[in-house]
Amino acid sequence: MRRVAWSLLLGFAFAIPWEYSLDIGEPIGNIARLVGVVLLLAAVPAVLVAGRVRKPGALQWAALIYFLWFCSTLLWTIDPTATFARLRGYFQVMMTVWLVWEFAERPQDLRDLLRAYVAGSWVLAILTVANFGSPAVEGQIRFMPEGQDPNDVARFLNLGFPLAALLFEGEPGWAGKLLAFGYLPLGFAGVLLTASRSGFVAALVALAGCGLIMARKHLRGLAAGAFALPVVAGALFLLAPRETFERIATIPQQLQGGDLNYRLDIWQAGWQAFAHAPFLGTGAGSFVSAARLAPEDTAHNTMLAIGVEGGIVALIIAAAVFAVSVHSLLQTRGQVRAALATTMLVWVVSSMTATVEQSRSTWLVLALISLAGRLAQENPEALEHGFSQTERGTAEAEAATA
Repeated sequence: MRRVAWSLLLGFAFAIPWEYSLDIGEPIGNIARLVGVVLLLAAVPAVLVAGRVRKPGALQWAALIYFLWFCSTLLWTIDPTATFARLRGYFQVMMTVWLVWEFAERPQDLRDLLRAYVAGSWVLAILTVANFGSPAVEGQIRFMPEGQDPNDVARFLNLGFPLAALLFEGEPGWAGKLLAFGYLPLGFAGVLLTASRSGFVAALVALAGCGLIMARKHLRGLAAGAFALPVVAGALFLLAPRETFERIATIPQQLQGGDLNYRLDIWQAGWQAFAHAPFLGTGAGSFVSAARLAPEDTAHNTMLAIGVEGGIVALIIAAAVFAVSVHSLLQTRGQVRAALATTMLVWVVSSMTATVEQSRSTWLVLALISLAGRLAQENPEALEHGFSQTERGTAEAEAATA
């Protein structure tokens, strides 16, 4: 049963980047939700048959407290319907921190999860480029798969960059290296096509981190990437609508005196809502109601959303979740630390202009960092060998964890 659960966990990680591109509709939902439900149905019996549960780590306890606090907001929420819906979503996305912790045991498992996420990012990037090439998008300047938000697409793609760089560092075979290195120009093309300004800024952060990761041992690969990315950008500049790049070019203007695409107005309304219930919040999922915004709006800022919905208490718990994740990150070293630190930095940059606390990708990244920290404590040499470039390093890692 554990082997079945592990295979489903890999499928779950693979589905997360492109989950909204395949939505079957209620009550089943998108592909990641479907795989997640099946995974949970396999995971619980697997644990019962084994007769043991891995002792939770700091992140697992902090995530549980975070979830329970928002469950308690049912007692005073201003929008019970939205709160029930948000809690259901929270359970679905936050269970990832337990599933990864329970079923991933070796550095090889961590690498397989990274491979699955990068492979899923490939799917999202291909779907984005395919949307750009579709004849049905005449007059469109922002390109993304059907059912996806362009800013979310850029965020999902950006999270894959440092993970791909880490894989390239340790993949011994050409197929793995192609999966890792080939994603960098393809993913960057996808980010550019979304015309997401916040996504472009985060992409620069991610790619800079990738350069640092690859610079130590792969100067040729770094040089190839430094050449390939401008070529990709230049080709898209010639092929894509002019307005796509003009939108990205307005980043300095927006930072100097713009309204960040109406985000400043939303943040002001959110701050006023926070001031009305600063300690306990107005209930999970109630940001739109509390800030009196249109139903399709979001907070466009993760900390503001958490503060409005869960108050100062929720902000303290969220800070604890972040702190224990940083602690796990500091347990690692070398290229693993560099890659995961870049991933977390990309997440932080994205969270400033997006609401990401309810995203599966957020909790998967935190779960991967927590797992890496545990593996580093158990056997740091095995973790490093697990991401070494040679077959020998992989064999040594597997022998060390046997």
